[in-house]
Amino acid sequence: MTAAPHYSDLWQGIAREDPDRPAIITRHDTLTYGRFAAEAGALARHLTERGLRLGDAAAMLLYNRPEYLTFMWACLSIGVAPVAINHRYRAGEVRALLIDSGSKVLLVPTSLGEVARDAADGLEPPVEIITVEDGGDPVAGTVTGAVRYDDIIADGGSMPASAPRGADLRLYTGGTTGMPKAVVWDLDTLLVARRQSTWGVIGLTPPDDLEGAIRIAVDPATPRVVTLPLTPLMHGTAQSTTMGTLALGGTVVLHAAPRMDIDEALRLMTTHRATRLIVAGDALGLPLAEAVERAGGGLPHVESIFSSGMRFSDDVKRRLHELGDLTIVDMLASSEGGPFAFGITRSVDDLPAKFMITPGTVLLDEDLNEIQAEAGALGILAFRGILPSGYYGDPKKTAENFPTIRGHRYVMPGDWARARGDGSIELLGRLSAVVNTGGEKVFPAEVEHALLEHPAVDDAVVYGMPDARFGEVVSATLAPTPGMTIDVAELLAHLDERLAGYKKPRHVFVRESLERTPTGKVELERVKADAAAELQSRRLAEREPAAREAAESAR
Repeated sequence: MTAAPHYSDLWQGIAREDPDRPAIITRHDTLTYGRFAAEAGALARHLTERGLRLGDAAAMLLYNRPEYLTFMWACLSIGVAPVAINHRYRAGEVRALLIDSGSKVLLVPTSLGEVARDAADGLEPPVEIITVEDGGDPVAGTVTGAVRYDDIIADGGSMPASAPRGADLRLYTGGTTGMPKAVVWDLDTLLVARRQSTWGVIGLTPPDDLEGAIRIAVDPATPRVVTLPLTPLMHGTAQSTTMGTLALGGTVVLHAAPRMDIDEALRLMTTHRATRLIVAGDALGLPLAEAVERAGGGLPHVESIFSSGMRFSDDVKRRLHELGDLTIVDMLASSEGGPFAFGITRSVDDLPAKFMITPGTVLLDEDLNEIQAEAGALGILAFRGILPSGYYGDPKKTAENFPTIRGHRYVMPGDWARARGDGSIELLGRLSAVVNTGGEKVFPAEVEHALLEHPAVDDAVVYGMPDARFGEVVSATLAPTPGMTIDVAELLAHLDERLAGYKKPRHVFVRESLERTPTGKVELERVKADAAAELQSRRLAEREPAAREAAESAR
């Protein structure tokens, strides 16, 4: 691509050439590209009048509604960084991100008016709140001084003919392990970084310029893409895939509700013939498979299912493949860069899935030297290609995760992997998550895989617990398969055939659910605190009989 097109300029070109083409569909409404552009233009006018300029930021505390996309486009068109905040955050968490990002505006549904009001209270400079009517409590949702989204749209306006250069997109990540940080992507090159996942994934040659990209989007011969993201749009995969759908002149179908109703999602994908679904591994892939199996009829229109960053088991992939002629793209990627590898399966015959590394992916040894991906080679996963500039306002963390080594700039999220010698890798997990037990390194992912092979185990997370003798011991919290009971002794015997003794969990905790987040993540600190409390109770219970026996002897 000789001249990288900007998302905003491309979408404007599509709206100009084919304004009646459907861009966004919900259960109750359809936005054509013409209306999509009009609403984004009105918002761009408002933000400009509010004083926002190139390099500023504006935030969205919003679930998957059309306003998420119109507001994002408005921001991109004037060089303002859109900041997506998890709509499940409490006021204190929202406030922290408003401060960290320097956002001057916050878009919220009225159902979250109280959270927004408390989050923005007293901030200097003040944060303007724009409210979207979503049926929330009219009293609780009232925010003094807020501007109504509908009023902004009614006043009209337009965006610049072309977006300014030098703007960025900020994608917050890391919220389950500490204070989230924004990964800063240069919008001037972002479409170049995503050329394979935008055009190549549907068999098209990426265009050389903006005019070529517009021609592809409005060409009747271009494969029709209708994307339904089941994950929140704040999730990196959902955001990038949705933006790519619009870059192709496709249609985005939104399940516009705070909580996922898988049966409603199935109705939407059937009614609007969704060709592409975005899931979060088993966390959404399994409920989807179950819903389709209950309803019957399969997935006749779905051509591809995308997932990234979450466990996506071969068993669930098999069930989905059996429901339609579709391709499953399981991406090993991060908000900071990649993709590092793709696990692509086109039928049950391709299972078990293999993660094949991409051309920009390398393995580094502990001294950060590139090593050959020969069978058995163990290294740190790294990527060198088009990368973000770093973390917003955090040069120290940027230097740690985006090192320049012998003239090459890498991104290193910290994952270890073992090469299989055929271009594929086995992901072993983050170095920070490795359990060091008596000097032996144990990768949680390997143990989790072995645990999940047992039919009674539905979900598993493995971690280290402090131990006086070994420093740490391998521990696991499990959730049983519905209708089954986990026999811990029998489960450990099952592991004897699969793992070395030091890799077996010394402590096992069983819970009804691991309470994964909507994007499939486990809040590990909560799980470990819960495990520590139970372990303490077990130890106290073990001491009581001994204490009673000692007391009896003393008499």
